[in-house]
Amino acid sequence: MIEVGAVLFDCDGVLVDSAASVERAWRRWAEERGLDAHAIVAVAHGRRTEDTMRELGLDRDLRAEVELLERYEIADAASVSAYPAAAALLPALPPASWAVVTSGTRALATSRLTAARLPLPGVLVTADDVAAGKPDPEGYLEAARRLGRPPADCLVLEDAPAGVQAALAAGMRVVGLPTTHPADELREATLVASWDEVVLRSAAGRITLSRR
Repeated sequence: MIEVGAVLFDCDGVLVDSAASVERAWRRWAEERGLDAHAIVAVAHGRRTEDTMRELGLDRDLRAEVELLERYEIADAASVSAYPAAAALLPALPPASWAVVTSGTRALATSRLTAARLPLPGVLVTADDVAAGKPDPEGYLEAARRLGRPPADCLVLEDAPAGVQAALAAGMRVVGLPTTHPADELREATLVASWDEVVLRSAAGRITLSRR
């Protein structure tokens, strides 16, 4: 069992099932530019759009390209849905005990959470708020700071290797959910388990996670 004062959730692949939407947007963008959509999709999950594009060597007109990709994603946001366990859990957590840390922008994260009919967090740390994206720990450290919790008292739920690495670098324990990446790619996590295999409970200002 893991006991903490706060839980930090990634958004895509953890709270909302947006994998198909993400892939549609990236494939559309890649095909318009004659790029290998399959190769791009393979590395895009869990990272800031600008970081993925830089890795592809697309530094020129980066801002315009990032904004275009985001427009494609927001236009498709209505297709995403909440993971049932997340939809049941979030309303039961005290507002000051959880946050969302995402590689997407504030506009994109808000559109997907709203489309999935999930509550918006009091603390939302996005690509707009950090100088360095995952696997850098900046986002998770900022969320802990805003919640007033030491990093060691935070538990992270992540679906991507970059996010797992960011959480560990922040000094936090992390559950790897194999939704967008296979379990073996998340093996660095404190625990690798599906939503169906874990139970999160809140009581007396503390949150506990146990495995079924």
